Amino acid sequence: MAYSFFNENTLEDLLEEMEYVYLSDRRPWVIGYSGGKDSTVVVHLAYLMLLRMVARSIKLHKHVYIVSSDTMVENPLIKEYLSQMIDTLKKAAHKDGVPLSAHLVQPDPSNTFWSNVIGRGFPTPNLNGRFRWCTERLKIAPSGKFVEDIIKEQNTEVVFLLGVRKAESAARKRRIEGREIMGRLLNRHESIKKAYVYPPIVDLTTDDVWTILMSDGSKTAWGADNSKLISLYTDADGECPFAGISSKDEQQQSCGNSRFGCWVCSVVKEDKSLNGFIKSGHRELIPLAKFRQKLIGYRWVEDLREDKMRGGRIYYSKKNGKRGKGPFTWEARQMILKELLELQKEVNYELIDIRELKAIDEIWDNELDLSRRTLVDLYYKVTGKKLPWHDLKAPLYSIETVNKINKYAIEYDIPFDLVRTMVLFTERNKHFSNPQLLRNALEKAVTQHYLYEEEIREFIDEN
Repeated sequence: MAYSFFNENTLEDLLEEMEYVYLSDRRPWVIGYSGGKDSTVVVHLAYLMLLRMVARSIKLHKHVYIVSSDTMVENPLIKEYLSQMIDTLKKAAHKDGVPLSAHLVQPDPSNTFWSNVIGRGFPTPNLNGRFRWCTERLKIAPSGKFVEDIIKEQNTEVVFLLGVRKAESAARKRRIEGREIMGRLLNRHESIKKAYVYPPIVDLTTDDVWTILMSDGSKTAWGADNSKLISLYTDADGECPFAGISSKDEQQQSCGNSRFGCWVCSVVKEDKSLNGFIKSGHRELIPLAKFRQKLIGYRWVEDLREDKMRGGRIYYSKKNGKRGKGPFTWEARQMILKELLELQKEVNYELIDIRELKAIDEIWDNELDLSRRTLVDLYYKVTGKKLPWHDLKAPLYSIETVNKINKYAIEYDIPFDLVRTMVLFTERNKHFSNPQLLRNALEKAVTQHYLYEEEIREFIDEN
């Protein structure tokens, strides 16, 4: 392992530096592991360092946490690979007696991709749009919470080991150099208190990374085979970020160009990863690629989008003055769920899990569904199976009653959305002893912007 790289330094120099940083304090290490080349080499080096210290009977006085983010819409091939690697890491750490644990974190079921798109109607994130909500909610927040919990529970500071490299791009090189503190190996984290950042491979080139990964018969320090990783890569576009990346712009940009991304990713014109796997023979991914394209297209179909925001606010396009579009309509959300369940049945692979379905059902109950049976009935119709709570869901109103409410709303020229919102607000607040809660909820319902479009339009025109 004495081969040289970057500025004539050796792997031995790098391992000695990492050991020095490890022994210099008692702050636990956190390594974000995406399964890509850069994060893999960081975990490999950290594990190798620990093994060398064990062999020399040096006391390992602090823990190393390996944390992977599962967005729950990962490319199936990558998800399977990452799960295998996490499992192998856990077993190896136990066998080798090193203070290292591997964890897979996920977004809260109420804040997953499908909970937001199908439940709340969020339009899919857009390549050039401002509302690119996916990276923060699906990847950054879950791993960030994991780290914050460590800090709080152990009353400690932590050190992030990041797989960022100056050689990745000129722009990233400038950002990394801009955060360096002269004469120090650690920098303060820009957004997480009590956290520091240590980028051990910052000076490595892409060739250096691959040289390390392919050394010793392409074996990782914990005994896994890197040949699978090498076969997954056809280029080196980078990886979706972990909570350690400080800039939100950087989080979004790096994720958008990711090699190993979400199969539904809509912030790239072409999913090179998904298409690359299909071209290499994984034809089972073709239905997912087709669904992805269809889902992206739905964003631009005006009839599938409401003409107001989720809170009832309205806005007008600066380009053409037209009323802007908001979330997917409830009908569109039902359509997307139906098609997703049909796709899941076709590919025989879980694309949406039961916790997400439960979360979506609760969102619909609170915001849209006067019958409270729409989701469970739709699921049963598509799959032929009942959800665990299917028989427990008593309807709030029968379909006949809902139709009557809609009929009267039309007859008296009252927006059905308003009537539905007031009914659901009343249902949610009627059991509270404080009547002010219900009054406030109803006041909120009748003061939504879209109900006063004429007045708002006049104000905009005058100003």
